[in-house]
Amino acid sequence: MTSIAEVSGAVKQFAAPEGGVIRALDGLSLQIRNQQFVTLLGPSGCGKTTLLKAISGFEDLDAGEVKIAGVVMTGVPPHRRPVNTVFQNYALFPHLTVGDNVGYGLDVARVARDERDRRVYEALERVGLGGFDRRKPRQLSGGQQQRVALARAIINRPKLLLLDEPLSALDRNLRQSMQLELKSLQHDLGICFLFVTHDQEEALTMSDQVVVLNKGRIEQIGPPEEHYYHPASRFVAEFIGDGALFSGKIQNTTEDPVLVTEDGLSFPVGTAVGIGIGETATILLRPEHLDVAQDAPDGSYGVLEATLEQAVFYGATRKYVCRLANGAPITATPAGTGNGTLSKAAPGDRLRLAYRREDPHLIREANDGA
Repeated sequence: MTSIAEVSGAVKQFAAPEGGVIRALDGLSLQIRNQQFVTLLGPSGCGKTTLLKAISGFEDLDAGEVKIAGVVMTGVPPHRRPVNTVFQNYALFPHLTVGDNVGYGLDVARVARDERDRRVYEALERVGLGGFDRRKPRQLSGGQQQRVALARAIINRPKLLLLDEPLSALDRNLRQSMQLELKSLQHDLGICFLFVTHDQEEALTMSDQVVVLNKGRIEQIGPPEEHYYHPASRFVAEFIGDGALFSGKIQNTTEDPVLVTEDGLSFPVGTAVGIGIGETATILLRPEHLDVAQDAPDGSYGVLEATLEQAVFYGATRKYVCRLANGAPITATPAGTGNGTLSKAAPGDRLRLAYRREDPHLIREANDGA
């Protein structure tokens, strides 16, 4: 699969109100593959919107360059780049009809009227708004307005569609529905969508590739499953999904290695692939890794003694919020807990949380030399 866009050594600085500079992009390089749904994910201030604006032409880089379809974009204004952008506020013209909003770019390009009307009709049909062409934006719901913005963005057949948090103003149910519709639309169009969000659920639901940003740099690139189960850093592990993180040293035992924290908690870690004895590492335990052991599990499991603080019913699952002996919180969502004695567990009860040794992910950290 070929690259549709390349960012090389991107640097962008802004003056900070309190003095000094903010380095929004810090030597960032990225290849964006064609026909994929790619998400830029990260907290506020990580550089994701600045990167999107640099690609679209609304922000000039201090250093580095952007290529789109192999062509260097330095000095090329936004309206001459083969991209379109869907903004967070949709930016619809309130005095124009839906059809005229969608066809505005074709009008500017002086496309023949018959061709223009045909393409407006096709774009509105594609986003499920056939027959809405005579309405004004104020006569539409938030979700419908967002579809109009999408239709306007795709009508010029861009090589790359940029979306700057376009779902943030929608209510939860509509937002979840639009996530699936956007992914379906991207698949049907066969072009690359570059989507900006700080919402990890959106990124995991919609993306072929997720780019996690932190302080103007890339922490990790890969499919959603890789970020969730095999985060490359503690930052990614904390930012994506729920989980408990514990740092310590890998120690040798007569069986498998064990990660031991400074306050004495022990976590059997199976073979500890890629991390040697004496190295410092962080173990990531996702809630679904943990079950509540009612019998003594065999040696392929690690066991943690915990006190139940709260049991929360979620329908198909229950979430058990617990605390370990050192006071650290940990959460378990074991499968099949709708019936039996476990569903009657009460705050203050002692539980034994068990996990398969091979399930947790280990993140290597800098060795302190001890």
